[in-house]
Amino acid sequence: MTDSVPESTRQTLDRLYENPENRLTSLFELAPDDERVESQLTMFKALANQHRIRILEALRDGELCACELQVVLDAPQSTVASHLRELKDAGLVKTRRQGKWTYYRIGDTAVLQLLDIADALTEEPV
Repeated sequence: MTDSVPESTRQTLDRLYENPENRLTSLFELAPDDERVESQLTMFKALANQHRIRILEALRDGELCACELQVVLDAPQSTVASHLRELKDAGLVKTRRQGKWTYYRIGDTAVLQLLDIADALTEEPV
């Protein structure tokens, strides 16, 4: 793997570190696992849509059925179903069947914390 490091980078590391090979090894260890990155990417892609954010915010107060989410989004059933499927596939929402109705709820409160962090990061400084 160290063979893939450009010569210019090697020269810089040679100047910066007493033992550049050890530093290279430690840098390669910092590289995140591909599976972890793919999982995070799936979650962030699911969040990258205003309808899906609105759904998650609506579910903050508890579970809702798809027909109630149609009202919240002011969108047709097909649009709501598509967004719910994306959220469910990412593990951000869970479902419960009751008769012919499907109810949706937050899959893990960590998603609400993530939305709160996004709010905090976008607040205007005082």
